[in-house]
Amino acid sequence: MNPAEPLPPQSIDGKSKERIRFGIILLPNFTLTAFAGFVDLLRLSADEGDFSKPVRCSWSVIGETLAPVRASCGIQITPWETFENAESFDYVVVVGGLLHSGPAASDATLQFIRRAAATDATLVGMCTGVFSLMRAGVLDGHRICVSWFHYWDFVERFPGVDEQALIADRLFVIDRRRITCSGGRASIDVAAAILLRHFETATVQKALRILLVDDMQKGNAPQPHPPGLAPATHPKVKRAILLMEQHVGRSLSLDKLAHKLDLSTRQLERLFKAETGKAPQAYAKQVRLRTAAWLLTSSDKTVADIASSCGFSDASHLGREFRKQFGLPPMMYREQRGTAEAEEAAEYDETFPGRAQAI
Repeated sequence: MNPAEPLPPQSIDGKSKERIRFGIILLPNFTLTAFAGFVDLLRLSADEGDFSKPVRCSWSVIGETLAPVRASCGIQITPWETFENAESFDYVVVVGGLLHSGPAASDATLQFIRRAAATDATLVGMCTGVFSLMRAGVLDGHRICVSWFHYWDFVERFPGVDEQALIADRLFVIDRRRITCSGGRASIDVAAAILLRHFETATVQKALRILLVDDMQKGNAPQPHPPGLAPATHPKVKRAILLMEQHVGRSLSLDKLAHKLDLSTRQLERLFKAETGKAPQAYAKQVRLRTAAWLLTSSDKTVADIASSCGFSDASHLGREFRKQFGLPPMMYREQRGTAEAEEAAEYDETFPGRAQAI
């Protein structure tokens, strides 16, 4: 991938006369989807026709060195310029990916992010790029969007974070000169939201249509629901379910949940009943019990630890509710599920005898 040849700034759409400059930092094991979606919308919005020239905006992949950066899928992209030689940018975009594989952002990368924060640049954390913005210390006093999938990773790594400012139920959050995004398809939505600050709406909409995206999602649109949760149609109910997942260890009261959704408690109860057939409190208890069941079969935590993690007062409390839901106590559930999984694995090995050797 080579840098696009810069062209003189022009006023194509009557709204933007200065080219908007984007510097993109790819972290080790970055998510290719987040990077490609963001850059492609820039490319398609930057010029008229099918030329993809950087007229309205320009972008440059920057890094500590010019050594290729490997995406989580194995594709490698070489930075176009180093931090030392890069010019100033209007937006500095940090694209993350895998959290538990390979090195984190280097000290030089964190220092560059801090220098950018001291300018008029807007910093954008894409996917787990938000972790590096947090490590660089540039998110103090800002709301922070993370994927529901990485919420507890974030809390564990940054125990001093204000959890009221941590948002895991929306696609992205724009808070002054900080933009944080949950990743994936939302990278296109973030790019669209940024470009709409500078370009005519028709320019951005055309680019979205070329990418076969019907319309951009707003930042307050809910993230897709986690696995195991019954899907809901209404966006407020989707967000409510994500908030329940996010606060599984410290359940939100009905009043607080309704307040976060800008609803009255009666409105929330009515919507939940229509969408799920259950009251919000009953649904939240199911989320906590489902999480407890998952922890029983996927971790070595004690029942007491799981009870605490899932918002139950003690192991006895969890045991009573667990029997009502699943018909057997937690330890028996753990033993039976473990035995069932072992038998399934053995049966699979007998059916495909070469599997073990191949692995």
